[in-house]
Amino acid sequence: MSAVSTTLATPHLVDRPNGDWQMQLRQAFRRLPDLLAHLQLAPAQLPALRADAMHFPLLVPRAFAARMRPGDPHDPLLWQVLPLAAEARAGQGETLDPVGDKASERSLGMLQKYRGRALLLTTAACAIHCRYCFRQHYDYAASNAARGDWHEVVAAIASDSTIHEVILSGGDPLSLSTERLRRLTDQLRQIPHLRRLRIHTRWPVVLPDRVDRELLDWLGELPWPVTIVVHANHPAEIDAAVSSACQALRRSGAWLLNQSVLLAGVNDDADCLAALSDALQQAGVLPYYLHLLDPVAGAGRFRVGERRGRALIAELRARLPGYLVPRLAREKAGEAAKLVLA
Repeated sequence: MSAVSTTLATPHLVDRPNGDWQMQLRQAFRRLPDLLAHLQLAPAQLPALRADAMHFPLLVPRAFAARMRPGDPHDPLLWQVLPLAAEARAGQGETLDPVGDKASERSLGMLQKYRGRALLLTTAACAIHCRYCFRQHYDYAASNAARGDWHEVVAAIASDSTIHEVILSGGDPLSLSTERLRRLTDQLRQIPHLRRLRIHTRWPVVLPDRVDRELLDWLGELPWPVTIVVHANHPAEIDAAVSSACQALRRSGAWLLNQSVLLAGVNDDADCLAALSDALQQAGVLPYYLHLLDPVAGAGRFRVGERRGRALIAELRARLPGYLVPRLAREKAGEAAKLVLA
């Protein structure tokens, strides 16, 4: 896909009623015919669609759909969320647990893959269902993410003085109300060996109204350095509202990084990735990782090879300052760290 050139404004965050984002999520597209009608597309213009994706149904907030190009069956934002019939067939090497989450469980709702860090599966809910999601088959019902009970996982962290960083993940942790997030961090505050908090979220990009005054106040109250890792794959995802939300998060004191996934048909060309890095910087976000696709069952249409990924990074290095070039990485089950490839 060709890159999109956009001049981003960064207006001050407009205070909205807390909870407005929840209403917007309730109004999201959940039926494929409704989304296609909104985009003025007929099913005949698209590859064979999947109507039975019940384990991972369509979910697209209207704020995200508004950035898609009407009448364009190849729109890169649409391609990320469009359920296709091909998803029902797992390709060679694809699995339900491509990054070894199950083997990394140390407590209900807590994963430990890397030394010094604990990742909490805070919820199964997301703001959007991306068809390449590596946790789309995860059994959240068996974890604390479904129960909302954190006593066991907090006790596990408190008992291990080698854990210095807690990562809030999911699902998407910002799918929880700010009050529930505050109750969790109030428990974590009691653990003296914690030094850092990280939040992995797509909400500020997908539905930027989630960044309301209540959320910003909570972030400003936290006792640790906070890093927020957002997830944008294409420059068209970053409009003025997204930029404003990210700037507000920065003003709360958080550091902002971005993780992208290298996706065929979405961002697998240097023009697009360069424009994404520029748009991220304008929004106050530093490019961090460009991940090769995790081989999750049914997502083979997005796969881009390592050789192509390395070539794209080399081209970005020739165009951009080093701090705007993300690291090409792959996550492999059982490894002590992500594998940085370029």
